[in-house]
Amino acid sequence: MPLPLITVFRDLPDPRITTANTRHALVDILAIAVCAIISGANGWEQIAEYGRRKEPFFRRFLTLGNGIPSHDTFYRVFTRLRPAAFAERFATWMAAACEGTGLIPIAIDGKSARRAKRGNAATGCLHVVSAWATANRLTLGQVVVPDGTNEIGVIPELLRALDLAGAIVTIDAAGCQTENARLIREGEGHYLLAVKGNQPTLQAAVEGVFAAADAAGFEGIRFDHHTTTEVGHGRQEERSVSVIYDPAGLPPEWPDAAAVVSVLRERTVSGVATTTVHYYLSSHTGTAEAMAAILRGHWGIENGLHWVLDVAFREDESRTCDLNAGANLALLRRVAVSLLKRVNAKGSVETRRLMAAWDDDFLLKVLRGIPTVPSA
Repeated sequence: MPLPLITVFRDLPDPRITTANTRHALVDILAIAVCAIISGANGWEQIAEYGRRKEPFFRRFLTLGNGIPSHDTFYRVFTRLRPAAFAERFATWMAAACEGTGLIPIAIDGKSARRAKRGNAATGCLHVVSAWATANRLTLGQVVVPDGTNEIGVIPELLRALDLAGAIVTIDAAGCQTENARLIREGEGHYLLAVKGNQPTLQAAVEGVFAAADAAGFEGIRFDHHTTTEVGHGRQEERSVSVIYDPAGLPPEWPDAAAVVSVLRERTVSGVATTTVHYYLSSHTGTAEAMAAILRGHWGIENGLHWVLDVAFREDESRTCDLNAGANLALLRRVAVSLLKRVNAKGSVETRRLMAAWDDDFLLKVLRGIPTVPSA
C-alpha cells in the first residue's frame, strides 16, 4: 500500500525551476519531511539526518533517484513552497476524517513561535493562526500573520480557505468582526463569537438584552440555562451558561444573529472567590448545554494543540525566520499533532513521536490514520 502522502502531494506545484539539475523529486522531499517531523525531528538538519538513517524505509515508497536531500535542500524548497498551496493539500486530507453528527466545532486561534524573530511583525515573531476541529482533533488550516499586521486581518483569509458547511466556528474577541460572521454564514456554517470591548456597541447591546431579561424575570422570553460544578485540587468552580434566543436590539449589521450567550464563572481557589462574566453572539440556536460544550471545546486548542506544540515539538524554540519556511514547518508540526493524536496507541504525543522513530510499522499506522485521500 503506498504512502497517503504521495497522493496528497502529487499535484502540488513544484516551486523550483525544474531543469536537468533538479536532483530530488518534490514529493520525496515533502514525504521525508512529514515523516521526520512525526518521528521527532525539529529542524532542517534533523530532517535530513532522519532521511539518511531511514533511507531503506523510504526506498519502499519513493523514487530517491539521487538519495536523500541535504538539509540545505530541504530548507531551500520550503522557503520557495507557497504556504497556501501546501496547506490546501493537507486541509483536504484532514477534512476527509472530520466526520461527526450535528455541527462540527472549529476553533480559530493564534500562536507565536517566540524565538522565530521576524522583522517588524506585530508580535515580533512568527505568528500562526490555526483552525482546529476540537472534537476530531485535526488541524484544518492555517495562515501566517504578515509583518506589521496582526491576526485580525488574516482570519478572513483562513475562513475563505475552509469548508464551513455543517460547522460552528468559535473565535475569541479579537476575531469578533462582522466580516468574519458574514463569511461563516456564506460558507453555510454558524458562528459563536466572544464579545468584548473591541465591539462596544455590540457589547452594550448584548449586556442590555440580559439586563432587560433579568428585570422582567425572563417572563415571555425564550431562553435556556445550564450549570455545572467542578471540585478538585483545592478549587471549586461553578459555570452557569444562559442563552437568550431571538434577542432584540442588536446592531443590524451582524448577519443572522439568533442568540446571545452569557457565561458566569464563580471560582474559589484556596478560599479566595472570584466571579467573571463573558458574553457571546451566535447564529446558532442550540441549547445552553450544547453551547457550554462548544465554548469549553474552544479552549481545547490551547491544551490539544498549542501546549503540545511547545512541549512535544519545542515550537517556541524554533528559529526559522523565513516567512514561507516558518509557515510550512509550522504546518508540518500541526499535521503531525493531528495524526499522532488520532492513532490508537498508549502514551503521550511525545512518546508516540519516539515510537514512530523506532518502529516503521507504527509510523505507517500513524500515516494511515486518515485512510481516505480524495483524488485531485
